[in-house]
Amino acid sequence: MTDDDTFESAVYYDDDANRSYIDDKTVAVLGYGSQGHAHAQNLDDSGVDVIVGLRESSSSRAAAEADGLRVATPVEAAAEADIVSMLVPDTVQPDVFEAIRDELEEGQTLQFAHGFNIHYNQIRPPEGVDVTMIAPKSPGHLVRRNYEADQGTPGLLAVYQDETGRAKEEALAYAQAIGCTRAGVIETTFREETETDLFGEQAVLCGGVTALVKQAYETLVDAGYSREMAYFECLNELKLIVDLMYEGGLGDMWDSVSDTAEYGGLTRGDDVVNDEVRARMETVLDDVQNGTFAREWIAENQAGRPSYTQLRAAEKSHDIEAVGEDLRSLFAWGGETEGSETEEDEEGRVGMRG
Repeated sequence: MTDDDTFESAVYYDDDANRSYIDDKTVAVLGYGSQGHAHAQNLDDSGVDVIVGLRESSSSRAAAEADGLRVATPVEAAAEADIVSMLVPDTVQPDVFEAIRDELEEGQTLQFAHGFNIHYNQIRPPEGVDVTMIAPKSPGHLVRRNYEADQGTPGLLAVYQDETGRAKEEALAYAQAIGCTRAGVIETTFREETETDLFGEQAVLCGGVTALVKQAYETLVDAGYSREMAYFECLNELKLIVDLMYEGGLGDMWDSVSDTAEYGGLTRGDDVVNDEVRARMETVLDDVQNGTFAREWIAENQAGRPSYTQLRAAEKSHDIEAVGEDLRSLFAWGGETEGSETEEDEEGRVGMRG
């Protein structure tokens, strides 16, 4: 299935994957951040020959070596590999690709966990090389934890360039080796994965939700209610609702809340997120589809991230952050950090897929 095809999404499981397509291959995992460490360790535990590609000055080298993995420079790793898994952040990938381009030979595979650079032509793979994507829909620490618990992490599979005629089979074998086919792997395209991922992050998961929380918090505080009550009602309790939706969909969430909450939500929700908001969401989607956002983000990085730095600082200084920090320190769960990860930018920060 190529990137231009349309189809009803297929879902693949362990029985659909044939490990013989990867068992005799060497996989170079470039990067050892959120996704990189999980892919490399899971592959290694599955008996796949793995080599981790990191800069000589990378602080992650010691961690990868301590985990029992072979480490080389990205160029050296790519030269040895049959499959090159590009797991450094989107902003770093084009430079890394240029460094390893000459090491990619006919019949090899260039693999991604996000389609941004392929879809927006920041990376133009050479002919003769398969180009695939296996994208776990989870942060890397959960990909690793689920694998160790004999559980799976749902993932996405896409084939952009199939030069060998076995790109999909090899990608499925890779997905099995990192544990994704235990849960299920959905077939998609680079275009669909990229555009839906960016839209979801901007309109709901990272942009829409945080904006809604802040606006609701400010509405209550400006009306004279305490900052603490505003925090609990508009931010803290959000997790309870999201967990219910995650576990059983919207229907189970409605069944679990009080009748008062359900009636209020059903009658007032569309007043808040109304047709005007829907139209603005469509504008956000248009900017993703026509490349406006991609061009803006690429230019922002080329300029040294001035707007990004300013926006991050403003977000951290919002009043809801201060009251939240104080409140969380007072409760038993406030000190929990399980699953948190701090990794240097070049090898760690990935989008919602991890």
